[in-house]
Amino acid sequence: MGDSGLGGAGDVEFWRAEAARWRAEAEQLAGCRAEAERLEADTVVLRARVVDLEGQVGALAERVSVLARMAFGTSSEKVAKRSPGGDDAASGSGGDDPAGDGSSGGPPKRGRGQRKGSRGHGRRDYSHLPTREEVHDVAPGERVCPCCGADYVAFGEETCEQIDWRVQLIRIVHRRPTYRRTCRCPVRGVLVAPPVGKAIGKGRFTTVFLARLLVEKFVLGRPAHRIVAALAHDGLDVAEGTLAGVFAACSALLGPLAAAVSDRNAAAAHLHVDETSWRVFAAVEGKDSHRWWCWVFVGPDTTVFKIAPSRSLTVLAEQLGIDTDHDTLPDALPGGRQVLLSSDFYVVYQSLGRLAGVENLWCWSHIRRYFIRAGDAHPELAVWTAGWVERIAALYVAHTAITAAEPGSPERTWAQAQFSAELNTTDAARTAQSTHPELLHPAAAKVLSTLDREWQGLARHREFPELPLGQQHLGARPARAGGRAQELLRLRLGGLRRAGQPGLHHHRHRPASRAQPAGLPHRLPRRVRPLRRHRPHRTGADPIPALGSEHRRPHRLGPPAPTRHHRTRHHRQRHQSRRRTAPGAGTMNAC
Repeated sequence: MGDSGLGGAGDVEFWRAEAARWRAEAEQLAGCRAEAERLEADTVVLRARVVDLEGQVGALAERVSVLARMAFGTSSEKVAKRSPGGDDAASGSGGDDPAGDGSSGGPPKRGRGQRKGSRGHGRRDYSHLPTREEVHDVAPGERVCPCCGADYVAFGEETCEQIDWRVQLIRIVHRRPTYRRTCRCPVRGVLVAPPVGKAIGKGRFTTVFLARLLVEKFVLGRPAHRIVAALAHDGLDVAEGTLAGVFAACSALLGPLAAAVSDRNAAAAHLHVDETSWRVFAAVEGKDSHRWWCWVFVGPDTTVFKIAPSRSLTVLAEQLGIDTDHDTLPDALPGGRQVLLSSDFYVVYQSLGRLAGVENLWCWSHIRRYFIRAGDAHPELAVWTAGWVERIAALYVAHTAITAAEPGSPERTWAQAQFSAELNTTDAARTAQSTHPELLHPAAAKVLSTLDREWQGLARHREFPELPLGQQHLGARPARAGGRAQELLRLRLGGLRRAGQPGLHHHRHRPASRAQPAGLPHRLPRRVRPLRRHRPHRTGADPIPALGSEHRRPHRLGPPAPTRHHRTRHHRQRHQSRRRTAPGAGTMNAC
């Protein structure tokens, strides 16, 4: 009776097998569920990884665009030259507007030189030079008529002038006669004139010679070996080591003057401060690299350059006379003084701005670069970047009108009102776009965040309209005088360079700007140019070509190795054909 409902022994085995099968399927489903959970967790991790990599790609794209503009592009702050009859001011690219890039259309560029039919400026007046008159008269025997013998009568003169260039080295021999005593009185036995004063003890060069030498080296920028060659051409044979010692001695002589200039600069109420990397090829204890920093402090009537091994706050504090012995800044400047600091957004200047008495005046050119870099790295932000560049250009145009107008004039009052209105417009655009940062591109949101954080220092230009908006006027001055500071530092660290070695600022001798066509410039070495063969066709925008799917060796930067020659198959075939057709081609050097 018990087997009638469950079936026979065969049915029991069947149901047991079914139960085992369902149990195995349940275990398999449980394993699949665990695998699904693991895959879901991996998906979350991979999505986070993708977001992180996309952020890195964006950062690299921005960096590549910045470096490409620095290496091959033109400066975004260079003012375009006005064409005759052009109306640049109306287009917002005149004055000191950094938005002018010279890309706007207009009449063709005229050639250099004087125009035909135009009135010349005439010869220059050199009457301020020392003058020596030379009279070239007719011989007395020729002042008579050859026919009748009557005399010629003077009735005027003809004059002309020439400029003579004479460089004369003079050897001065100082003789001091001595006189001995002829009596027995208790006085000096020998009389002699006081010795001649010398700027350098036991030196052979006069003060005028030293002054001319310093002008040649640090004002005209002539290298020491060229000064030696010029002196040898004029008859003075002097070694470079001698000039090195002279420069070192002059550095010590000018130390008190440099200290006085630095003290006056530190006491100024307004300073423009900037820093840039500088290579110092000298072994200094405690410094493991050749990367130093050139600091510039521009005051109303002084300019100070400092070559420092670091970019820290210590250099800025030392220049301003702030005590940093305890590695902490005081609450205020010493003596209760106040200073207005024009600079970029570097963290050192932000830290100094927290002191009582220090007010930061930020540079509009630097915030403008942030917008341009975002637009270069992300082409979809081109319209957004152009809008902000136009707003900043309008600020520069209004500020140029302020500086061009006379103080107290109606034009200046109108220009100040226009500048304030442009600032208000820029502030309104900043506030409107920063209200919903989630709707912006991440790069745009980052730039606007920086603008919001530094807006107070940027808007402070409303209180100081006579000061420049940016620091582009400092661009050339550190390059010239910074070299002089570098030379003085090099003399103190180990003398002049040996003949044939590159100078300290040899790496800065590069063209001011180079165009950036579709490929790299044709004048670069072949190994720097992009390879054209076996390159797949790309569609769409690719901001970082180096990160494409094609795997190849990166191009080596710099000049090609002298012992290796890379030729394409076309060049090899052409070279072989020349060797077969031209007799004696095997003795020719390959180009």
